[in-house]
Order: sequence, then structure tokens, then C-alpha cells
Amino acid sequence: MNKAVLLTLGILIIFACKKTEDDPQNDFDFGKNRFTTEVNGDSREYFVHVPQNYDKTDPIPIVFMLHGTSGDGEKFYNISGWKELGEKEEILTVYPSSWSYCIIEDGETKNTTKWNMYPGAFEFCNGQTPRDDIKFLRQALTEIKTRFTVDEKRVYLVGFSAGGQMAFRCGVEMSDVLAAVVGSAASTPGDSTFVPLRNLPIIFQLGNEDDRYFSSPAPLSGLDYALNNIPVFQRIVNSHITTFDYSSNYRITGDTNSVVIATYPPIPATDNREFSVSIIKDMGHLYPNGVNHWMKGAEKNWEWFKQYTLP
Repeated sequence: MNKAVLLTLGILIIFACKKTEDDPQNDFDFGKNRFTTEVNGDSREYFVHVPQNYDKTDPIPIVFMLHGTSGDGEKFYNISGWKELGEKEEILTVYPSSWSYCIIEDGETKNTTKWNMYPGAFEFCNGQTPRDDIKFLRQALTEIKTRFTVDEKRVYLVGFSAGGQMAFRCGVEMSDVLAAVVGSAASTPGDSTFVPLRNLPIIFQLGNEDDRYFSSPAPLSGLDYALNNIPVFQRIVNSHITTFDYSSNYRITGDTNSVVIATYPPIPATDNREFSVSIIKDMGHLYPNGVNHWMKGAEKNWEWFKQYTLP
């Protein structure tokens, strides 16, 4: 083989290697990844777990997991149970970090991480600038779709506590890209009116020992009473059914020894979606992972998510 041919082959190999290195779909590790993105001048982070069997020729579903106050994406990467389920079920799981603020809560000033859930959810200290978390989450999703082969009809989101409040906002403002949403141990706005981009399936789940809601463990048999007589439950239900067009009628199913569920049908009734309120036995203010509680929340939430795809 002459020198000219060898030189040509060498150049082709160099360019082929450079193309592979520059391909965003090769810019990740199997397992844990930390990515950053600039949003309005801030460097924001999100963690992504890539299952070992990920194949870029096969579109993969995504689940976003939003942490609570004082947490971050890495914490919920480690404790939520979603990365383990992602490996088992071949799901791309994503754990964004919120921003740290000075806030006033219960009359005290503190510095902590918070999602910018909706106006009035908490009080910022003077001089604090609320970040645009919807823009951040949309931007993260756009980058993920560039880097991975994503099943765009199967993008889901779960939020715990303050992350659950953010999940409600995402259900309103990101329902054009989310197939379904779960809010765990979270409150919702009071008298505000919201107009979602799309009416989507949504769950609110809560432990019967969550001290943010109950002064003592609540019997699961009392869900019907709570929905109609306890103001915080009435607010949560009303904000969901009025925002996402659900009937005020419901049916209660489940087992008072584990989980009791009130399910609200959609308007119109022919839509393939539901809103439900689940009360979970022996659970405090936490996202259940099979270690901190008998329920494996990721598994239960995924079984529900799988019913739904983006139209």
C-alpha cells in the first residue's frame, strides 16, 4: 500500500474518531452522570442515571424525580429508589437540583434549596431573585433528548414535598411534554386559578403519619371524611379537579391495611386519564423507597405511569 493511500486512510480515521467524540450521543457514562446547563446566567445541575442496557437505537422513557426542601438532585439520585428501578425497567432517570435561597419560613430566616413552585408558596428574603425552574427543566429535557434517544411520548415526573408542589406547577406548565405526574407529600395553591397546556393524569400521595397534615396517625378508613371535611384536603382536591378538569365525584378503593385511593374521573369521561388521592399506611413525611418504608414508591409510581403516553 503506497504512502498516499496510507495518508488518506489515516485522515479518514482521524475524522471518523473526531465525529464520534463530538457526537452528543456518546457524551455520557453508563450509570451516574452529572450535567450542567446555563439558565439565565446561572449554572444549574442535574444528574442522570443511564441503565447498563441502554441502546441508542431503541427510544427510552424518562422519569424526572424532584427533591424536597434542603435536598438536591444527588441526594434523591441516591435515596429515591428510581435509579435501581431504572436499571431493572430500562428507564432514563433524571434528578435535577433546585436553587438555594434565603427564605423566611415559620418566622425564621434560613438558607436552603427550594423549587420556585408558584407565587406565595413561601417568602423570599429581600434581594432574592426567584429562578425560572420551568425553563431549567425544559432546557434539561431538551439537552437529554439531544444526548439520548428518548421516547418523547413517555416522559414522566415525580416530586416529593416542595418537589411535589413543583410537580403540580409542571403539570400545568409542562403538560405538553409530560405524559403523567405524581406529587408526593405536597400541598397545592389555594384559591388560584391555573390553565394547563393539557389536561393530564396526576396523582397526589401522602402518608397517614405525615405530621405536616396529621397531628396523630390518621385511619385509612377516614379518607372519605377527610376529602369532604378537612380544609387542606379540600384545597388539594379542588385545585386538581378545577385545574385539570376532573369530576368532583370519586370512588374509593384499596386496603385500609396498606393504601386507600380516591379516584376522580375526567371530564369528558371518555378521556384516558385520572386524578387520584392515595393515603399510605405507616408513612411519615418521606418518599418511600422500600428501606425507609415498606412501600417501594418508584415501583408503584412506574406501574401507574406505564398506563399513559403523551397523545
